[in-house]
Amino acid sequence: MSARDGAARYRVAAITASNRAAAGVYPDRSGQVLCEELGRLEGVSVEGPWVVADGPPVGEALLRALRQGCDAAVTTGGTGLNPADATPEATRPLLAYEVPGIAEALREAGRAKGVASAVLSRGLAGVAEHGGRRMLVVNLPGSSGGVRDGMAVLGPILAHAVEQLRGGDHPRTAT
Repeated sequence: MSARDGAARYRVAAITASNRAAAGVYPDRSGQVLCEELGRLEGVSVEGPWVVADGPPVGEALLRALRQGCDAAVTTGGTGLNPADATPEATRPLLAYEVPGIAEALREAGRAKGVASAVLSRGLAGVAEHGGRRMLVVNLPGSSGGVRDGMAVLGPILAHAVEQLRGGDHPRTAT
């Protein structure tokens, strides 16, 4: 997908963690929604969705995004309590540090919308580093609704977060 309203300033990988979608049992829906939501953001070029099985393949996809120079990678799926859900475990070893406020805000936004199970999400957010490159990583739930709700939180802060990773200063308001 191409950037909305002009040239891309940020490359974002969309990664679906789903054993069944990766095996072709059913089509990936949440990854498509993620790409649509990311594509609505000004200046974002979307890579994907890359559909992988949960667990180690998620980590491999995140490393691929980092090596390819993506500014951010957003995953969907594998954040729940099911024994097959292993996205946080595949993500955590790649993070140089976590950004807990993003993950907390994602869970709170779902809970505020009346989705009681939002608090069961084990999704992480943080910064991965490899070979001198840095990339924001955010784990979203695997449902289309969870992706939409998550992007309502992530969308408004994504550009600022990437600019911060690039060494940018905080925006200043006139006094």
